[in-house]
Amino acid sequence: MKILMVAMPSLHFFRWTEQLKDSGHEIYWFNVTDSGEYVKRIDWVQQKFGWKLKWNYPGRIFIKSKFPKLYQFIQKFNENYTTEAFENYLLKVNPDLVHSFALYVSCSPIFSVMEKYPNQKWIYSSWGSDLFYFQNKPAYLKDIKRVLPRINYLFTDCKRDYEIAKKHGFKGQFLGVYPGGGGFDLEQIEKYKIPLEERKIILIKGFQGRSGRANVVLDAVLELKKELENYEIVVFGADKEVFQKVKNSGLATWNNFNIFGKITHKEVLQLMGKALIYIGNSNSDGIPNTMLEAICAGAFPIQSNPGGATAEIIQDEFNGVLINNSESVEEINNKIKIVINKSTIELKEGINFNNKKNKSYSFESVQSQVIYKYNCVLNE
Repeated sequence: MKILMVAMPSLHFFRWTEQLKDSGHEIYWFNVTDSGEYVKRIDWVQQKFGWKLKWNYPGRIFIKSKFPKLYQFIQKFNENYTTEAFENYLLKVNPDLVHSFALYVSCSPIFSVMEKYPNQKWIYSSWGSDLFYFQNKPAYLKDIKRVLPRINYLFTDCKRDYEIAKKHGFKGQFLGVYPGGGGFDLEQIEKYKIPLEERKIILIKGFQGRSGRANVVLDAVLELKKELENYEIVVFGADKEVFQKVKNSGLATWNNFNIFGKITHKEVLQLMGKALIYIGNSNSDGIPNTMLEAICAGAFPIQSNPGGATAEIIQDEFNGVLINNSESVEEINNKIKIVINKSTIELKEGINFNNKKNKSYSFESVQSQVIYKYNCVLNE
């Protein structure tokens, strides 16, 4: 059977789609933002890209960079409409199922088309901030309430978002809670794990921007210089705001502090396998894939808990610690002290509890359940 994926190019989307390789289904992908080119990683998927420009005229990139206002004016006449391009592709593929990833990226832009074909089955995958954050923005909430009643099936990465979806008009079939990027390669992660007694790294996710709150964590760390002198503090995936924060603070002079920008997924996993503590802080995430990977790698998590999502995984102060106010330096300071004051036996108890659950996050486990869900939908 044919499944038409609608998504922007992203690691989570590629990883999710890889679950369907050799599933017996024909997979198509409409690159809804038309950003990027052919993706070799999923070369078994039939990919629709390069649909936006009517004419890729000579000097286009130069005009775009040097004369942005002129470029925007030209593009009004030089771009195909998303709805038109998608409808043409939908009719060409004639799929049994359409699956959109992230509402404001991949549902709203094609909604008018899907409304024209009410018998076309439609799955929506909610990721992270997709519903929890954007329900508080009037323009986005209008879209949420418009789209959800048309959606037939729903995947989420936390139970919280299923409740939000029902609140805003979803009346279809809930397909379950799964990591947004599918399961994890536990065998690969296992290679990078070192014994708990040898771990000295406190690993911090370095996202700031709209929803990330890494700088609040760094403020908390700054107040704990003496307590953390025997640890190695490592920030990864840091964006410009976080680098600027470090540059303008005392952290830049700490001998036990390191900061990295974008690093490979393999390098992230290697750090996690050596980390004693993992810290992720956001004002709107669901169940973060990065936190789940850190747990699978044997790190003890300190994680924000927007809307109670993380509490679906973490029992506070047992198998992790919850941050209830992502903006509070004082709270995060206290949470870090709680963990570093735990005995090795206490930490092991929580980590061993997580280890028993890790199998449910394996690629094979999630893949088999996800394919079963697709098959149920397709066979209805």
